[in-house]
Amino acid sequence: MTATGVLATIFFLFTAVIIVKGVRIIRQSEAMVIERLGKYRTTLNAGINIIIPLIDRPREIAMRAVAERPNGVKITQYKLRDRVDQRETVFDFPKQGVITKDNVVTEINALIYFQIIDPVKAVYEINNLPNAIEKLTQTTLRNVIGELELDECLTSRDTINMKLRAILDEATNKWGVKVNRVELQDINPPKDIKEAMEKQMRAERTRRAQIIDAEGTKRAAILEAEGRKGADINQAEGQRQAKILQAEGDANARLQIAEAEAEAIRKIANAVADTKADPTQYLIAIKYIDTIEAVLKDGGAGSKTVFMPYEASGLMSSVGGLKELMNAAKD
Repeated sequence: MTATGVLATIFFLFTAVIIVKGVRIIRQSEAMVIERLGKYRTTLNAGINIIIPLIDRPREIAMRAVAERPNGVKITQYKLRDRVDQRETVFDFPKQGVITKDNVVTEINALIYFQIIDPVKAVYEINNLPNAIEKLTQTTLRNVIGELELDECLTSRDTINMKLRAILDEATNKWGVKVNRVELQDINPPKDIKEAMEKQMRAERTRRAQIIDAEGTKRAAILEAEGRKGADINQAEGQRQAKILQAEGDANARLQIAEAEAEAIRKIANAVADTKADPTQYLIAIKYIDTIEAVLKDGGAGSKTVFMPYEASGLMSSVGGLKELMNAAKD
């Protein structure tokens, strides 16, 4: 091979290396931070980008990777990459022991969803971004849980998640990271605390059942009393209406009797109008005879003594007047 051929081959290889090193294809949702002679120059976005080889070089960033050993144990590793992944990433942190406000040691593991918004800050503002986020989440979780009692931790997950997200989002803003969501996966109190909580839960359910039973008994007694009250009111109202009707009936009967007697007196008066007989004596005689009959009835069947009035002549005259009136009525 001649010298010209060697030079051509070297030029061709050099051109190929320049093209390979100078043309960078960036995928969607990825970015590449480029340094020129150790100083930040630009950020390459999705698409075809051209850089100057040997002068422009990408700055690497640490990315978190979880590896699983043959025995099933997961270990966290950090690898350097020349591309920044701008998609939303989820970190599943291992369980850690935290102490609540009432001095109960509880195991909690959390999930954090974050996204790199500014690749330049993520590269230059923090050395190991995933490790920094993990440690920050653990310390913040300890602080938040330390302000709450165990019962509040178990019933206020949404509140804890919101507090964690707000604190982490503010702290990681300097690193060009946006924390979108934080979730507590498991809250595992100690075994003896779990047993005590189960006993408390059973006691609380028993108490609620007793309260519901007592309220039912109370309601039944109230309804029964109201039923008896309504029945008594209806009965009293019925008796009142019955007495009113009976009184009205007695009054009507008396009015009819009085009207009949008045009609009889008018007829007698009309019958004896042309005679000299006194109709008053007739009425007195009728009442007198009725009274004597009642006295005889009250005396009983075995009574043989009858008391006659002292003025017998008055009785006889009344009977005589009755006879005259009867004759007059016949005429």
